[in-house]
Amino acid sequence: MTLDWPTLLLQTVNVLILIWLLQKFFWRPVAAMIAQRRAAAQTMLDEAAQKRDAAAVAMADIEKTRAGFAQERQAILAAAQADAEQHRAAGLAAANEAARTLEEAARDRLAAERREAEATWRQHASELAVDIAGKLAARLNGAAVRAVFLGWLLEDISALPESMRRMVDGETLQVISATPLSPEEQAQCAQRITAAFGGTPRLVFQADPALIAGLELHGQNILVRNSWRADLDRILRELGSGGA
Repeated sequence: MTLDWPTLLLQTVNVLILIWLLQKFFWRPVAAMIAQRRAAAQTMLDEAAQKRDAAAVAMADIEKTRAGFAQERQAILAAAQADAEQHRAAGLAAANEAARTLEEAARDRLAAERREAEATWRQHASELAVDIAGKLAARLNGAAVRAVFLGWLLEDISALPESMRRMVDGETLQVISATPLSPEEQAQCAQRITAAFGGTPRLVFQADPALIAGLELHGQNILVRNSWRADLDRILRELGSGGA
């Protein structure tokens, strides 16, 4: 098998265009959304700090009032001091608890929104990449491409256990291509597939545009997928599981 350099160069250019499109239309909007959420979380933290400062100012006022009591009211001052200390501790504890709760809520919310935004971007980017790749691959379907896919299909058949290859003797197998094969191509495929199995399966040729390009072999006891559709489905699954 020889490399088709023009096709390889075209694919390279297509991948570069895809990367540029993803960066321009997906990542930048998602990054802007994350920045907006981060700013909202920072506002919540600032409000918590203001409440904490207000509580500290109130406690300072209590201290000033306590300092102005006369000496003869020492007993009342002591009671007031104890009460003020109790309220101060309770106020500071409540303010600290409220601030801690707000901070934790802000961090959790920001983290959840970041994960959601990243998951949404990853899913959309994956679907767009697979859709673009499918449209590009559809342009490459032709006799030369089908010959390459036939070679890969024969390699997959040869890799099957001998016991499985023998199971197809007398069985009807569907040879599915993206576009109808000419009688010459059907004869060539039938000869090479039968030789790869080393048996006598009955081959029926069908066309399914959903394959985009390539060949698939469907039977009661065997399934060999060797098409652009199968490759793109596998890529989409891998992209989705990669962000889990």
